[in-house]
Amino acid sequence: MQEISTLQVRLMSALQQRSDLLSETHTGAFRLFNGFLEGCSDLVVEVFGETLVLYDYSQMMDRQYFETLRDWYLAQLPWLRAVLWKRRYSPLDEERAGILLYGDQMVQYVVEAGVRYALDLRMNQDASFYVDTRNLRIWLKETMRGKIVLNTFAYTGSLGVAAKAGGATRVVQTDLNRRFLNLAKTSYTFNGLPIAKQDFMTGDFFKITALLKKADMLFDCLILDPPFFSSTEAGRVNQVQESYRLIQKVRPLVAHQGWLVVVNNALFLSGADFWQILQNQCTDGYLQIENIIPIPADVSGYVETVVSLPPTDPAPFNHSTKIAILRVNRKDRRLASAAT
Repeated sequence: MQEISTLQVRLMSALQQRSDLLSETHTGAFRLFNGFLEGCSDLVVEVFGETLVLYDYSQMMDRQYFETLRDWYLAQLPWLRAVLWKRRYSPLDEERAGILLYGDQMVQYVVEAGVRYALDLRMNQDASFYVDTRNLRIWLKETMRGKIVLNTFAYTGSLGVAAKAGGATRVVQTDLNRRFLNLAKTSYTFNGLPIAKQDFMTGDFFKITALLKKADMLFDCLILDPPFFSSTEAGRVNQVQESYRLIQKVRPLVAHQGWLVVVNNALFLSGADFWQILQNQCTDGYLQIENIIPIPADVSGYVETVVSLPPTDPAPFNHSTKIAILRVNRKDRRLASAAT
């Protein structure tokens, strides 16, 4: 790990650049330090409401080091009520989920663009809510009014919640883990949104998409945000080698003039290579790249704070989490259907 005094200089610089994000309400979710780009690859720091999360990538067991970081952040942000330390490479489930270093009650939700998102900060090795897709949530909230949406690999459903909060007629959320989808339902409750049981589909991505095709379903917007890698009996996800195949898998489910939102977070897939994959999808004229959704600066880092380059160049995207909006044209010009 980096010397604590040297690290604190970098932490202060990073914090100063993000000062405008820390409003008096302290209900948002932001990255306060991206160590992979800002000078310490062992550490990432995020704040969720009044709870601070320290992500430890060091493979070390130096609790005192992180207690020193805790004390430093408490001095800078005295309104914090809890600090959680997550040891990414620990062999113990409870340490990967997080050890509470301060406080006795963590935040249960955050507010973003007027929408409440339920949290369970110790449910998984991450925090159950991804700050890097903030701009995508805002786009969905602003664009999906009156639309029918399918959110695949939904995890805790924040992208689908954003679409529903923005007035989507129907949002179908799918994930392999029922526990994750239950947190999405809690977000619905927080926002006074109706919960339709049939719109939360627990199961394998490949099986569910096949079922939806068989039911002749079409969606105005389909969100494809898979994990970096996963494998089940029904199929395999590999964001480096098989993005093209996944897009082809879901493309038939998108209605005429609908959107296909593609997210790729493979660190070692360059932006140019991913862009070429997308362009190859567009050669037949039935797909076109409409837009790129940038990653917020608190995640991608600031000119004044970035000291390290990522292992691959993300351009034309601004971060290794690459988000593209594709527009779909169908030969049959069929529109979305709300039928189950």
